[in-house]
Amino acid sequence: MALEITDATFEEVVLKSDKPVLVDFWAAWCGPCRMLTPIVEELSGDFEDKAVIGKVDVDANQEFAAKYGVRNIPTILIFKNGEVVDKQVGVAPKATYTEKLEALV
Repeated sequence: MALEITDATFEEVVLKSDKPVLVDFWAAWCGPCRMLTPIVEELSGDFEDKAVIGKVDVDANQEFAAKYGVRNIPTILIFKNGEVVDKQVGVAPKATYTEKLEALV
């Protein structure tokens, strides 16, 4: 199950992680975000011990969405060592995210 990441936990969970972190910036009202949810959940299982997979609800947690310039959702940011190393805006096939994560683990 993907982690719920909030503004309060973002630094600890994402920026201080020793594993790659995939963050899905989403909102409940966003249709494409709902299409992406099952993919993110699958990735969470696939990379259980190798990467952190999480979701940030941009309606409730705006600080880091603004900091990283998230203007369209869904936006996936992939972090390694506290830095953004990859970005995907909009829905892509699961294989796209898998390849991006495999390259980092």
